[in-house]
Amino acid sequence: MATETEYFADTKKIPYVPNAGVRDVMCFKHYNAEEVLMGRKMEDWLRFSVCYWHTFCGTGADPFGFPTLQREWNMGTPMESAKKKLHAAFEFFNKLGVKYYTFHDRDMAPEGTTLEESNKNLDEMTDLALQLQNKTGVKVLWVTCNLFAHSRYMNGAATNPDSHVLAYAGAQVKKGLDIAKKLGAENFVFWGGREGFHSIHNTDVSAELQHMASFFKMAVKYKEKIGLKCQLLIEPKPKEPCKHQYDYDAMSVIGFLKHHGLDSHFKLNIEPNHTTLAGHSYEHDVVMASAFGMLGSVDSNTGSPDLGWDTDQFPMDIRNTTLVMKTVMEQGGLQPGGLNFDAKVRRESTDPEDLFIAHIGAMDAFARGLRNAYHLLEDGVIAGMVKERYSSFRQGIGQKVVDGSASLEDLEDFIKQNGEPKVTSGKQEKYETIFNHYI
Repeated sequence: MATETEYFADTKKIPYVPNAGVRDVMCFKHYNAEEVLMGRKMEDWLRFSVCYWHTFCGTGADPFGFPTLQREWNMGTPMESAKKKLHAAFEFFNKLGVKYYTFHDRDMAPEGTTLEESNKNLDEMTDLALQLQNKTGVKVLWVTCNLFAHSRYMNGAATNPDSHVLAYAGAQVKKGLDIAKKLGAENFVFWGGREGFHSIHNTDVSAELQHMASFFKMAVKYKEKIGLKCQLLIEPKPKEPCKHQYDYDAMSVIGFLKHHGLDSHFKLNIEPNHTTLAGHSYEHDVVMASAFGMLGSVDSNTGSPDLGWDTDQFPMDIRNTTLVMKTVMEQGGLQPGGLNFDAKVRRESTDPEDLFIAHIGAMDAFARGLRNAYHLLEDGVIAGMVKERYSSFRQGIGQKVVDGSASLEDLEDFIKQNGEPKVTSGKQEKYETIFNHYI
């Protein structure tokens, strides 16, 4: 295969054209990588990443239909296709102007008939990936291991009732961590798609959770042993493919990590489509994880709340992107995490340029969200209103509650002296109206 093959020959480097017309979709109208907000470039606030699996491995197949996306890089033997795919990916990254990418181990290299063969394939492909990274400056935002697709993992990986399967998963993660170090990955993600159950009748929940905690502790030890300098992340999801997944939502994962003494080693990779599947609002888990200092990265996508499954659509709603970026700015950024587009074009969007259009639209949506959040925080109107709403906790009995010196007896004495509290309006509609001013 000639490495100079151009897979997107009709597409040039995507420019920033702020005055572009409504039909001009192959340019950024809002994402200006060099623009500085609060002392930091836009590209450094957003830290965009392209995911490998949907963008280059996706075929458009679904449970009801055959593949619809015919990609030139998918032709040839598994290893030939893998190499074509990698060259196509780096061409795409460069033309889009994105500095990071993410992948599962089995996206990058085909699985072999043995662990040794799989590792050999991965070594060969990551040698090539490292060459392309050094040539282009594109980096790995995070690596993860596919511990859900192979039939050996049908009953779970770290929570499998068979320790033989858990051992295989551990060997796969060991190699994944080695690859993360080799490629300079800034994060390593665990997503437990099969870590859960379909029926409680055949499941020892307590044992499975303990096994999973032990598995994570082994990963932490090996990471430290090899000197891997990256952030470990867990990605919550309530269901699919399992009926119930243990990493249900942000609070479930935070509780698990704290219970097992792992919270100093892990943060969360929040995917909003997973958050809405858990019955929460789009921004809920981003906000909750950040409140506990546990927001590490965001898989930037969206879903269709009227559907009961993970649709992995590109995020185009400016209200949602504003709420996410407000939280990101309030916590000082996502580094070493970022905004990874764990999203796929629809199976009906079959043209190669649709890959660019989808990413451009989502990047512009987050650029608008960033600017909105900047103005909202810079003006400080909502922040001032919220501060005033909680002002009673900055003095008197409220301050004693905050610093932990208050007792129930103190609260009783306060009520005896001050009587019934007055009714104070929450002003929800006022807040919402002011928020809309920035959209």
